[in-house]
Amino acid sequence: MQETLPPANRKRARLVIPSRSDLLLRNFTELVGGPLGRRAAPGLVAPGVFTVERVLIILTVLAAFASIVVKDYCRVNGWTSPSQFYSTCYSDFPELFRSRGLGDGAFPFLTPGSFFEYPVLMGLIAGVTALLVPGHGVDDARILGYFDVNATLIAVVWMITVLATARMNRRRPWDAAMVAVAPGIILAGVINWDMWAVGLLAVGMYFFSRERLVLAGVMIGLGTATKVYPVLIFGALLLLAMRTGKVRPLMVTAAAAAGTWLAVNIPFAALNPAGWKYFYQFTQERPAGYSSPWFAFNLVAERLNWRPLGPDVINSMALNLFLLACVLIALLALTAPRRPRVAQLTFLIVAAFILTNKVYSPQFVIWLIPLLALARPRWRDFLVWQGIEGIHWAAVWMYLGQVTSGGATQHNIDMPYYVLAVILHMSATAYLMWRVSWEVWEPRLDVIRFQGVDDPQGGPFNTAADWLRLDPVHPGKSVWPRPKEAVHG
Repeated sequence: MQETLPPANRKRARLVIPSRSDLLLRNFTELVGGPLGRRAAPGLVAPGVFTVERVLIILTVLAAFASIVVKDYCRVNGWTSPSQFYSTCYSDFPELFRSRGLGDGAFPFLTPGSFFEYPVLMGLIAGVTALLVPGHGVDDARILGYFDVNATLIAVVWMITVLATARMNRRRPWDAAMVAVAPGIILAGVINWDMWAVGLLAVGMYFFSRERLVLAGVMIGLGTATKVYPVLIFGALLLLAMRTGKVRPLMVTAAAAAGTWLAVNIPFAALNPAGWKYFYQFTQERPAGYSSPWFAFNLVAERLNWRPLGPDVINSMALNLFLLACVLIALLALTAPRRPRVAQLTFLIVAAFILTNKVYSPQFVIWLIPLLALARPRWRDFLVWQGIEGIHWAAVWMYLGQVTSGGATQHNIDMPYYVLAVILHMSATAYLMWRVSWEVWEPRLDVIRFQGVDDPQGGPFNTAADWLRLDPVHPGKSVWPRPKEAVHG
């Protein structure tokens, strides 16, 4: 007799279970009885209390506690150099609380004479969280309170990011577990406020996937006002608009994002022009930052008595290399046999920005984690990449310990090992870019599309037919438009 599902379950989607679909996780489950049986129907039968999202939240809470444990030495002994580097518990929160006047009542972009080297919304977060710390002045108790307030709020943003990632693909919510337990977020999530930008972009992508374009633009605009990198998603949307001929989704989302960014920035630019411009001037004039390829090159040049690269040369070379990478990504997007997915293109563009930028702070790794979970949710490569990023994370603190302590070389990490860690981090990121690019070119290898879906994050581009596809064999020839059946391969 055929089983009849309850009415409440008829609209449920059968979930893709990692223990079935991912070889690495399938092997791990042998310790607990093996993968879920083939007769089980996850998603079609209500799971009771432990829904996927609730389990993901539990995992995120545990990971957030782990991120605090990593900083425990500094929470107990204070954030002082070089011990904060040797103990790998450095955070910008205590440093900025002391040195930017936050502990003494200065509010970024509002207090005359105060300068803050971050975008406006990040400055507002820094100022508001300082007001939440009881007491006055700068002492160890208030510094610890400031760190804890920000770490708690980041944990909340982390949960929102996980939920947004899980809801962007109804059939694969478990991919968000990569974000929930990511070693990169555990190690670097509370170094700075980058998690706020990550969360805003994730929510913006969620709204775009639901075709709520204005809300998507608002979230992306807020993310760009927090950290510049979320604006790069419009490179992906532009390429998809060209490929499908659908310009309206791009224009509406971009207009909402631009309006939101202006609404946040214009009042502060008018009230304090010098303070508002400081971030952009600082970015333009600063030398190569730690862990960027340009910083690594200058370290090697100094050791070999070569001429180091100055800020102007680095600015020009970094911009040109990023633009070259974007041209290559555009060629891939417009010549691939099937339209790429939003997450794939966004991951490639943000990763290219990270590899060519003149700054790579350890927390930048968290920019890519939700994007990779959406673009290529394969646990083996994810964990290998995170392990390499963990090596780089430790190497940068050991190197800074050497720089700040002036101690004997045998007690510190020497320059060649630090440069090697930078090369490893860049190589791992480049490898992921290659794998994502290969799956764009060979859609049959894409685990997302293997499940019979097109682009869960695509919103209005999902299942859209091609309007333009360049012919890679005959460069002067284009397809205008592609047949409808080509959409589904």
